[in-house]
Amino acid sequence: MGPRLFGGHAIAQALLAASATEDGARLPNSLHAHFLKAGSSAHPVRYSVTSLSSGRSFAVRRVDGFQDDRLIFTMTVSFHIAETGYEHTSPAPFPLDIDTALAGLEKWRASDDQSASIPIVERLQKRPIEIVPIDPGVLFGSQGREAKTAVWMRMRDPSGADPMMQRALLGYASDMMFLRNALLPHGIRPGSDTIQAASLDHAVWFHETPDFDQWHLFATESPWAGHARGLNRGHFYDLEGRMIASVSQESLMRPRTHDRKDVK
Repeated sequence: MGPRLFGGHAIAQALLAASATEDGARLPNSLHAHFLKAGSSAHPVRYSVTSLSSGRSFAVRRVDGFQDDRLIFTMTVSFHIAETGYEHTSPAPFPLDIDTALAGLEKWRASDDQSASIPIVERLQKRPIEIVPIDPGVLFGSQGREAKTAVWMRMRDPSGADPMMQRALLGYASDMMFLRNALLPHGIRPGSDTIQAASLDHAVWFHETPDFDQWHLFATESPWAGHARGLNRGHFYDLEGRMIASVSQESLMRPRTHDRKDVK
């Protein structure tokens, strides 16, 4: 994932650390994370869990992540028992058709339009989560586009049925292919040396238990950017059309200058 600690990695590990304080009767219904300093992927992160509240239905834990005794990350996690109540959901904004997306990706790979995107695609192939964009030209291109797209995601290897682990995997995946939504209208490619980009904060609301051995559609959009920040929102849907989780993130998207050292 590169020299910097991937935000989704910290989210997943912190979620598992918080769950170690629970007996399994409650599962995470939401998390809210702040990335305070850039972490290194070459060094371990020590997580400290604090109990903020424990009620009959809900519990809240705070998880602080340290590297070399520096606080680099903090996250609160809410746990909730299983309950029944009123239900409604919004439908997926894109067709739930993974076969068409797979065929489109193969066609794009064989085209002349993807030569500049080969490094990005190769990096994606090394990740533990398989990613299939519904429109590779939009996701990997350098032309200004509408700040709205979607990707299909699933684990490359079997991950098991543990509901806590499945939430951790979704938390990991929720920070992938997300920040770039705010870059789409400006024709900026991820990894461009013209911009300093990083996740600032990140929130996930778990509506159902995912099964990340199966395909999930991550439909995303960016309704706003300004003041060197961008707002990203998204929803995960399974193949049956159930909304599995909702995600929101504010990201840094600061134009680089040559007369100063960029810092977060």
